[in-house]
Amino acid sequence: MINSLNIIYGSINGNTEYVMGRIEAFLRTVLPGLIIRRVRAETAKPDDFKLADALLLGSGTWNTGGDEGQLNPHMHALLFEHLKDVRLPGKPMAFVSLGDEQHHFITDCIGHFRLFLQNVKGEKLLQSLILVNDPYTELERIDRWAKDFSETLATADASGKPDDES
Repeated sequence: MINSLNIIYGSINGNTEYVMGRIEAFLRTVLPGLIIRRVRAETAKPDDFKLADALLLGSGTWNTGGDEGQLNPHMHALLFEHLKDVRLPGKPMAFVSLGDEQHHFITDCIGHFRLFLQNVKGEKLLQSLILVNDPYTELERIDRWAKDFSETLATADASGKPDDES
């Protein structure tokens, strides 16, 4: 079983923070033994990625730093500047991407998460949670994903692979 999870997110208007908090609250209820730390991207350090058994990363999709379809600027700086030389081979990770359908690249920050996963040689735990528009209208989807995520965490070892005994 995965014993510790760091939730690292970038949120400027509060939507991503709300979603990550909701997922955290669910996990604390169903996996009371799981050690969880939630850290904002602008205060996260490389050890926040190295020391936990697994990671949950979340960001909205922004149009800063280039064309639309970018990560939250704090998350981008963290992943691709501060952690550019970090390798996390086999580190289990999951991702949450928020976006707005008024833009062409609605939730393209997920592509940046995939690139980060590839760069650090991490292991994707399960299908990403992708939310479009107002996350407050997607509470059932968030809760279903959190349930799937909790089951994945409970049955995976620290490499992200299911335990042989499960």
